[in-house]
Amino acid sequence: MNQTIKRMTSFIVMDVLERANELQAQGIEVIHLEVGEPDFDMPECILRASIEALKNGATHYTHSLGDPKLRKAISKFHKTEYNIEVDPECIVITSGSSPALLMTLMLLCQPGDEVIMSNPGYPCYRNFALACNAEPVFVPLHAECDFQYNVNEIKKRITDKTRAIFINSPMNPTGTLVNKAIYKELSKLNIPIISDEIYHGLVYNGKASTILEFTDKAFVINGFSKRFAMTGLRLGYLIAPKEHMRSLQILQQNLFICAPSTSQKAGIAALKEAKPDVDKMLKIYNERRIYLIERLKQIGFVIHTEPQGAFYVFCDARKFTSDSYHFAFDVLEKAHVGITPGIDFGTEGEGFVRFSYANSLENIKTAMNRLEIYLNSLK
Repeated sequence: MNQTIKRMTSFIVMDVLERANELQAQGIEVIHLEVGEPDFDMPECILRASIEALKNGATHYTHSLGDPKLRKAISKFHKTEYNIEVDPECIVITSGSSPALLMTLMLLCQPGDEVIMSNPGYPCYRNFALACNAEPVFVPLHAECDFQYNVNEIKKRITDKTRAIFINSPMNPTGTLVNKAIYKELSKLNIPIISDEIYHGLVYNGKASTILEFTDKAFVINGFSKRFAMTGLRLGYLIAPKEHMRSLQILQQNLFICAPSTSQKAGIAALKEAKPDVDKMLKIYNERRIYLIERLKQIGFVIHTEPQGAFYVFCDARKFTSDSYHFAFDVLEKAHVGITPGIDFGTEGEGFVRFSYANSLENIKTAMNRLEIYLNSLK
């Protein structure tokens, strides 16, 4: 067996979800606040485009880098959204954002190389680095600093083995936006930046910037799952410096061939037609966000920084527990509410828990009532 796999951790949120599903199979009603998946159906315009694509026979391989029309649509989208020029020839369409992450690390890393990433942060970054035989190097993010990246702390961890720096904005699990000053400083380091921008479009306070506003030497990961509620269509993309495109194409051809052809047609419709639907979803998410923040405070959680984007609230639960893993599963078993333990996101997440508000306001209210009863029982 590959010894690297033994160093990988499970994706704990999936462990919680799978146990929740077992309870549901026993007839127990569980409210899911653990999963980072939109609860909305994908917009009607995307559904129509998917059906039309199937009817018209768009079920064959596309160009390995993706449907040229979708790559042009993404380029136009970035011009509208950020006022930057992205060459369609610097875009590869992927089967969700995960292949984009994996291929970028395979491109940049050799065994023993190092990749800098945040703690807390998205847990799969670490495991993707390990899968590429690279070593994750962690930079702590602190609640009292709004979980912002500290460029000086990043600089301290740069060695001659550093091959990339991961950033994520809006961030999972905290909902924090990276500010422009940090982007500017990171772009000066002369080290490839991998910027995960999958939650762009889901921003409530301020506006998300892209690393490409500050440098064209970065690797941008994005996709359609979160913004357009298209998780099951598995559609993402990678924007990369032009000199790396042939290597990325070779990886794509061998590992994945191409992204799903029907999904790519749906992606074109999403970019061209779905903005009104996204705006409606954003309004509803924000209503849930505001309610959940206030209610969590009422029942005793501490929120050091309110989320500006994504659909998560990262709460300090140290008043109740020093073991977020046990706490999350106890909440699930006794209150029948699924939440994610902070330890899933790294050692700096211990004592915290993440709540997703990608669920109806009615369900969120019920979940909070159940959770309040559970917390009172601890006293």
